[in-house]
Amino acid sequence: MRTDQILTRLERVFARLDREPERPAHLQTPQMSRHRVVLLGSTLAFYLAIVVAVLTTSWLVRLDWQIMFFRPYEQWPQLHAFLDYLVVLGQRGPTAVMVAAWLGWRSWRQHTLRPLITLGVALLLLNVTVGSVKLGLGRLGPHYATEIGSAELFAGGDIFPSGHTANAVVTWGILAYLASTVVTRRVLSVVSAVVSLSVGATTVYLGTHWVSDVLLGWSAGLLILLALPWFEPLIARTEAYVFDLREMLRRRAETGRMPAPVVSALTPLLSAGGKWQLRPVAQAPEEPAAVPGAAVPAGAATGHSPAHRPAVHPANRPHLIRSERTPVTPVGSRRPPHTERAGTRGTAARPVAGG
Repeated sequence: MRTDQILTRLERVFARLDREPERPAHLQTPQMSRHRVVLLGSTLAFYLAIVVAVLTTSWLVRLDWQIMFFRPYEQWPQLHAFLDYLVVLGQRGPTAVMVAAWLGWRSWRQHTLRPLITLGVALLLLNVTVGSVKLGLGRLGPHYATEIGSAELFAGGDIFPSGHTANAVVTWGILAYLASTVVTRRVLSVVSAVVSLSVGATTVYLGTHWVSDVLLGWSAGLLILLALPWFEPLIARTEAYVFDLREMLRRRAETGRMPAPVVSALTPLLSAGGKWQLRPVAQAPEEPAAVPGAAVPAGAATGHSPAHRPAVHPANRPHLIRSERTPVTPVGSRRPPHTERAGTRGTAARPVAGG
């Protein structure tokens, strides 16, 4: 491809980016349908079954120990380097930043805060639900297990359920949840399922999680995604509150009820395409402090300051330079006035330092 063709395509891309964002006519919001309720109930039953199986040290715990002794990372060491990078797709920090950047772009293009607020609500639910179970059960990981065949519960760990797996389900699944078309939602659902399954299997391969940890992490993340339609009214109220707050700040800035520093700071946030002209409050000139016994200028009592006039010097009083003025002793000073030094300042001899 020639250079001029590349430049032409880049100009088209930047031209599309510079267009005024348009809000779509309709944004599909998932509803809590009967199918979703059934799927939510099935996932919750599966979640509770895993917890009970681990608490009772059932066959699932024996399977955990068998796979731990198998040591997959020693059976296929050539996959270790690649899977070390793949597991990053389940870490909270990198994935949240990437998904938030994309949803922020969507929010700006569609003039809505719903994508970002939905992501925040999902991550908050993830931290509360998964974090409380982790701390409550206190299970140790495979590398820190102390008793063979034990479930390693209530030992001060934080491994059950798998946070990597639950975070991968929620973070990548939120893209499918917020998709605007049915086809896009299905494609993103498959992609998020593959990513979350891969991240969970990778943690088992690396030996950082039991199999039961990963199973509970999958179900925990899926429960959050399935329950999000119940939080849609809260998301809508939060978005309306933020927009109302922005409009209030915009009206105050337009009517000049905010000082100049605040207006200059809020101008990039409140201005939309240059339509809003924000003007700071007109600062009145400072009045000199009143001196007791001094005459009050005309118009001071009515609130109108007199016009500024240049100082007028009498013609019969010449201007004196500083060295020609008579020194005045301050009131209350103990130093006697030195009248003999008037007019001879700078000419009198001074004693030599050091005596």
